[in-house]
Amino acid sequence: MTAEAGRKQGRGRRVILWRHGQTSWNVESRFQGSTDVELTETGIGQARRAARLLASLEPDAIVASDLRRAAATAAELAELTGLDVTHDEALRETYAGVWQGLTHEEILGRYGDEYAAWKRGEPVRRGGGELESEVADRAAPVVLRHADKLPEDGTLVVVSHGGTIRTTIGRLLGLESQHWESLGGLSNCCWSVLGRGARGWRLLEHNAGTLPEPVLGDDD
Repeated sequence: MTAEAGRKQGRGRRVILWRHGQTSWNVESRFQGSTDVELTETGIGQARRAARLLASLEPDAIVASDLRRAAATAAELAELTGLDVTHDEALRETYAGVWQGLTHEEILGRYGDEYAAWKRGEPVRRGGGELESEVADRAAPVVLRHADKLPEDGTLVVVSHGGTIRTTIGRLLGLESQHWESLGGLSNCCWSVLGRGARGWRLLEHNAGTLPEPVLGDDD
């Protein structure tokens, strides 16, 4: 048995939920939603750096949103690992109707009450679009389906979007939807790690940009 195989043995299945790299709309603080915006040169560089780290974890499978910013991010990891990427539109970012393309300040100015209700955890169709629970309804089953195909100690990388990742984590952890906002946002090309334990999925890392370290004495 190799040292790497020994390290993996008994670890259980892991899911790494990786946000795409920077886009011009991120820089401009525009709500992207399901709009298909490309990576900037900075975003491509972020994806390449993060891919080198994630490749060292020897993932077994990659699944990604089909929007260009996520697909291009996933492609950097695929190039290093030799894995194929499965693209699934169910992993797209939340469709947010008329909010899409607006800056944060424009949303506050035009839809302040709606924004405040969403921040309070109320079910809000931002811009007339999807509820967060509807995003989880489409995205979480994709993650679970691919996770179920992993070997016993395998790793799945899911390349998606900040809002979709947050709602998926909330759903897999069994949190009520009004508490999903308590999960902090992900920076561009950072990721969260879920591990499968005896009681279900656990959040092992959140908004990470470095390789995970062993957790020692987490109950004391």
